[in-house]
Amino acid sequence: MGKVVAVCLSEKKGTQKRDVGACKLIEHFGLEGDAHAGKWHRQVSLLARESADIMRKKGLDIKDGDFGENIVTKGIELKSLPVGTILKIDKNIRMRVTQIGKLCHDRCAIYYTAGDCIMPREGIFAEILTGGTIKAGDEITIVGKDAEVKE
Repeated sequence: MGKVVAVCLSEKKGTQKRDVGACKLIEHFGLEGDAHAGKWHRQVSLLARESADIMRKKGLDIKDGDFGENIVTKGIELKSLPVGTILKIDKNIRMRVTQIGKLCHDRCAIYYTAGDCIMPREGIFAEILTGGTIKAGDEITIVGKDAEVKE
């Protein structure tokens, strides 16, 4: 079992996000007010605090959201989850992992500010199956794998 340690938003794509503490997750859409929300397979992004800590140990002064991640977790190895994994947050929120990492076409503001971007290597993306309010401190658990998702 892991924990949500930050919930982050940005109004524009390609920019760093800011920790808002709590936000509404909209079913089949994403975080209310986030530039990346929409009816597609990358409705929210998740990054483990442990992944960001690797960059901190290299001397980078970074905050939650600096890599463009929506949800920062602790205690769960996100990058090893297969596509199709169902995650449950708190009592009601459910999301399905749709992508591990991403191709970074251009160096965005995140790269130039942080000197590197770990989202393409260690971030994951998910679609929201059941919405609700997500907040720092919520428990996050792996429920299982949805057989309908093609890898």
